[in-house]
Amino acid sequence: MPKILLEATNIVKHFPIKGGVFMKQIAAVKAVDGVSLSIDEGETVGLVGESGCGKTTFGRAILRLEEPTSGDIYFEGESILNYDKNKMQALREKMQIIFQDPFSSLNPRKTVSHIIGEPLLVHGMKSRKKREERVLDLLRVVGLRKESMRRYPHQFSGGQRQRIGVARALALNPKLIVCDEAVSALDVSIQAQVINLLKDLQDDFGLTYLFISHDLSVVEHVSDRVAVMYLGKIVEFAPSQALYKTPLHPYTQALLSAVPVPDPSRKANARIILKGDVPSPIDPPPGCSFHPRCLFAKDICSTREPQYREIQNKHFVACFFAGQLELTE
Repeated sequence: MPKILLEATNIVKHFPIKGGVFMKQIAAVKAVDGVSLSIDEGETVGLVGESGCGKTTFGRAILRLEEPTSGDIYFEGESILNYDKNKMQALREKMQIIFQDPFSSLNPRKTVSHIIGEPLLVHGMKSRKKREERVLDLLRVVGLRKESMRRYPHQFSGGQRQRIGVARALALNPKLIVCDEAVSALDVSIQAQVINLLKDLQDDFGLTYLFISHDLSVVEHVSDRVAVMYLGKIVEFAPSQALYKTPLHPYTQALLSAVPVPDPSRKANARIILKGDVPSPIDPPPGCSFHPRCLFAKDICSTREPQYREIQNKHFVACFFAGQLELTE
């Protein structure tokens, strides 16, 4: 049985909104609202959803780059929310992140050698010679030449910059890497190169990924399991093949219907057009948060929140009528 590397239980992250003369809290943005997720060693879990649904906030929360409002995070079976600064710094060797924007996530005033070598220096590798040897190894692993060491970020293309970001994340030999929209800012051909690089690195080093993206085609290609997020909650979580073949939540079905099929001989799925706009995370609707836009909503959906439960083997859904509706009709 696979060993669980990371387990997040009931993670909540609310951002306070302050106003008035005394700047008291008057409301909160409920960015992440009770998300539970586990990731096994060596697997890739995809996290998808519309922009603003809380994907990035959740990814940052499990690394404690954002402090969760409540909930708990277990890494290798140990709760990390009570770790002090020193223990968290030591843990960062095992948990890293690749940021979305390769143009702003690299310091323009530092060379590639400095950028990739900085985590090594912070974590105790004082020898400059050893750091440079490690940087050279990492550049080779991500497919960049030795001459890149002395160059600055502006001298590279977007795909090369993202490779530098990957090298920096690999510097400390982590076990878990959060890929936060790691290829969304790149051209399609460069996306394929970076994705194939990530998969090769996973095979070579036994890495575990949380792959955050809004590109469903990319997530299908890289993920073992996929979680679908809507308005701060996970509405469906299943093995990748099962979710793409038989989605059980109306929101997942609508998302997948929007994916273009690049094959003229195959008939594309009928597009499901959702009604209305995404509700505000400041004041989410009562009951099921998706019910104002759902084509199959019943009275119970607006008054009670559906239980997140296992409908089929390892296929979890938060919907009262999951498995009972022919969603594609």
